[in-house]
Amino acid sequence: PASSLPSAKEEVEFKKKPELGLELIDRSLKRKYRPKIVVIDAGYGNNTPFLKELEKRNLKYLGGLAKNRQVIRENESGIEEEMNLEKLAKSLTQESFTPVSLSVDKPKTLYVYVFSARVADGEGERTFAIVMNASSAEEATDIDYFITNVQAEKVTPQWVVETYFQRNWVEVFYREAKGWLGLREYQVRDRESLLRHFILVFCAYTFILWHRLTGGLQKQWANKPLKTFTDALEAFRTAMSFRFFTWLTQNTKVFASHKAALGYI
Repeated sequence: PASSLPSAKEEVEFKKKPELGLELIDRSLKRKYRPKIVVIDAGYGNNTPFLKELEKRNLKYLGGLAKNRQVIRENESGIEEEMNLEKLAKSLTQESFTPVSLSVDKPKTLYVYVFSARVADGEGERTFAIVMNASSAEEATDIDYFITNVQAEKVTPQWVVETYFQRNWVEVFYREAKGWLGLREYQVRDRESLLRHFILVFCAYTFILWHRLTGGLQKQWANKPLKTFTDALEAFRTAMSFRFFTWLTQNTKVFASHKAALGYI
């Protein structure tokens, strides 16, 4: 955070998230990795200059928007009108929305409305989507708004839901990965320690993932296909336990001396 720097936001090294995001994208492009689509939350989707930078790089995006974002569209009479997304959602009938089934841990149905419009401070038409967890704004408890520069004919309700669902929040993944790897209880107090912990988690995760993809663990330590990360991790722990037990039977005195030095014996 800015507060951790001597001169706060005036610090030369201080960068906002959109700046960091563009730097990471440019680094990816420099390495010849071109994203098929950039999926971003409303913190970036509401940032018109950020979206323009993506378009300068000829990148497609699907981004969240705030409910108070103003859009300009033609009404049924062919007259242009400007209103915010929340007001638009409330003005739509149930028949305007298309139900989309999403298969996750708990299957659910979302209701999607796709339309073309212009952002008040933007250039040209873009495709927008309103996604709700009920068939009307009055009944919905969760409403999301999106913008994309993907060709309009490709932007179907199903596409919007399935594409945005692929976005994995880094903070959520990091928290889950720490739990899987048994690293959740570690506490860090400074920048260097944070970087070390971050590297440790991702190196360990990548190591297990690599073994799952190459099949090395399955050949010797599993009697079933390792289709998930947790399956591969279980096989890895089995392998480590077996090898540690083998080592322990051959080096009992060394292990006892180590524990004695720590005061446990």
